[in-house]
Amino acid sequence: MNDNEFECILDELVGALSADINCDRQFHKPAAFEDRVREVTKGLLKQRGLEHALEPEAQGFPDIIIGEYGIEVKATESDSWRCIANSVSEGTRKTQVKSVYVVYGKIGGTPEVRWENYGDAIIHVRTSHVPRFEIDLSSDRSLFEIMGVTYDDFSALDMNEKMRFIREYARGRLKPGERLWWLEDKFEEAQEHTLPIEVKLYMELPQDEKRRLRGEAALLCPAIVGGSRVRRKYVDAVMYLMTYRGVLCPQARDLFSAGSVALRADDTRGGNYLLRALDDIQDEMRGAASELENALFVEYWGASIPCEERILKWLEKADAVASGWRPSDHLFLKEQGRE
Repeated sequence: MNDNEFECILDELVGALSADINCDRQFHKPAAFEDRVREVTKGLLKQRGLEHALEPEAQGFPDIIIGEYGIEVKATESDSWRCIANSVSEGTRKTQVKSVYVVYGKIGGTPEVRWENYGDAIIHVRTSHVPRFEIDLSSDRSLFEIMGVTYDDFSALDMNEKMRFIREYARGRLKPGERLWWLEDKFEEAQEHTLPIEVKLYMELPQDEKRRLRGEAALLCPAIVGGSRVRRKYVDAVMYLMTYRGVLCPQARDLFSAGSVALRADDTRGGNYLLRALDDIQDEMRGAASELENALFVEYWGASIPCEERILKWLEKADAVASGWRPSDHLFLKEQGRE
């Protein structure tokens, strides 16, 4: 059997299934629909003397296997041709399957069934804990056209190589002020770093954890030293806490310019509150410089920086954006050889 012959079978299959779901509501449930897909497929193969090619039902991807061809069955009770599909890893894919098609039952609105080449139907990948494909049989664009790789070639990659494509795709969709919540190219590392189910409120954290997080955010985001009229100067710091640490800080000034942080070491009112707040967490910033993953500096600074150079690089960046003062005149004097 070649591709044309198999696709002729799919044409007959979706025609019969469309009639079924319009006449009998018992096939409106996804499980019943999948059973019906297998049953009709078996009948069409039998008519051609090919029933021996149908593999016994088993768990895995795709749902139905006919020799080198596979059918992944999807169904939705909504009036949409779009749904979440399988994990990008395709860890349960059967090795003998060379070509995968999707048979999609749209139950909502006017019930209809369509088929499509699986790779052509994939239009997006959701980068959640387990990255998953999203398919849309009404779209004329493919995720793999955007990523510059074919579905077949992508499927043959190991998961770490797949993650590189996924990360670049996700980065290309970011809007100003948005950040990836995962930075790792390696799948195992991306799984290790996941957002907790429970989002923590910054103001309810213990003081030592607050200081550690402020040190990390201050180091990664030197834009915080910008002038008072600089809009969004705290955005990256707040986004880092939210996306990478799962900590919500509703008031950005609580991190660096509020009296509660600026007056901890010296309760004298007035002066540069931001400078005083940073002076108080220099040790935490040093700790962040030596401990934070390199991928974070690539993400936030645009370059890989050795641990021992990060403080001086921060001073360089901070001096460039500060207004009316120079952070290097006051902070990290030891690292500058001025102590």
